Amino acid sequence: MTERNDRLRTDGGEEQGDGGDEPGDGGDEPGDAGFDEWLAAIDDGEGYYLESPTGEGSLPPRRICPHSGSTDIEEKPLPETGTIEAVTVVHVASPQFAEDTPYATAVVDFGPVRLTGVVRGVDLEAVETGTTVEPSVEERETTGDPLLVFRPV
Repeated sequence: MTERNDRLRTDGGEEQGDGGDEPGDGGDEPGDAGFDEWLAAIDDGEGYYLESPTGEGSLPPRRICPHSGSTDIEEKPLPETGTIEAVTVVHVASPQFAEDTPYATAVVDFGPVRLTGVVRGVDLEAVETGTTVEPSVEERETTGDPLLVFRPV
């Protein structure tokens, strides 16, 4: 995971050198810099979310709270488990992910934030709302890219 932290990926999947991630320092191009760091933290068991002074939670790479507009955001530990709030089993995917099907995508409530990822470690028919899961990072089967994964606890 850490080798991806010094690279950015554009929406087209093309890798570029890291121009920095502070406003105005050449790092303003679209990319995954803050998201990649966040995934690495999840992978290391040190997941976090961003909290504004008003208590709203958001996720990297945000630098401004989407609720209050505050730039005074602070990293807080992500709860170790969350609850599946919505789940969809994908049987027909876009061509680049067709070999991954079927798979379950879930929205998981972690209190201050909700995360979307793929559920693994359970039969697809057994995935349901209300299930308690923990986040991890695994490789996407088709591309080898890092993927946010939820496993039942």
